[in-house]
Amino acid sequence: MSTEKGLVCSETEQQQISSRRAFLHRSAIAGAAGAAGLSGLLSLGSPTARALSALGSGNQDEERDGVTKRDTDILIAAEIAEALAVTTYTHIIEAAPFFGRIPPDDQGYVRAARQEEMSHYLLAESVTGQPSPFKSFFYPKGMFEDAQTTLNVLVTLEDAFIAAYLVGVRNFSTRDLRVTAARIMGIESDHRTLARVIGPDVATQDGGPIQKITGAQGVAEHSAPPNNNGYERTLCWTEIDQAVAALTPFADITAAKSAGFDVAKSFSFDPFTPQLPNALGDFISFTGC
Repeated sequence: MSTEKGLVCSETEQQQISSRRAFLHRSAIAGAAGAAGLSGLLSLGSPTARALSALGSGNQDEERDGVTKRDTDILIAAEIAEALAVTTYTHIIEAAPFFGRIPPDDQGYVRAARQEEMSHYLLAESVTGQPSPFKSFFYPKGMFEDAQTTLNVLVTLEDAFIAAYLVGVRNFSTRDLRVTAARIMGIESDHRTLARVIGPDVATQDGGPIQKITGAQGVAEHSAPPNNNGYERTLCWTEIDQAVAALTPFADITAAKSAGFDVAKSFSFDPFTPQLPNALGDFISFTGC
């Protein structure tokens, strides 16, 4: 699947990521000619773009209200990822034919994940003071209609979110932000596992049971056991622009066309007020208590 190739951690794939960055630099994605990485995805007319137009240059340690430029870069990327996650879970619930035929506990997981991703989005937005620069997203052909494609994409995205938050653990400037990134990453890991739980529960009429699911590294992995990681996968990402490059086809129509995504339709991100399933698992504070 096209989206998975951009996430594979190898020398060849890292070269492909570099090529993608070069493509983004040449094209006028969102009108931001001459920008790179995250700023290349933003309109120069937006406050977000003006704040991040020098991404990759200047003083990454410069602080504003206790948050550095690098912190803001990571948080804006988190907003994009969480908006994409909310959109994905929303349309699985509302549009995927197989959803109504999986067991109630699987449906409950998907509904809870949607609430949790929305909470993550609002938390990042509360720090940056600005919304996601993207309000709609594109997907590979067959997304939502085909159960195998949907689960492949879902696990791929959760793999990417885990790796992106690990970049935050590595690069955030404060202990509180690093701990918060780790707390969110743990929830994304839950989501990855539970997405893999769904595979064998897919009904026969929807192509199930699905025994193998392909995630970010492009390998069809058996769904049993669903929790098949001893350690979380970093995808060899050390900087947030690697995560942004991997998610670009979902957010930008030019990159989506290049990746072979279905650009005939886009799916809107519709924010809402989340209700987390258990108060004990609420945010509470940046210190976690």
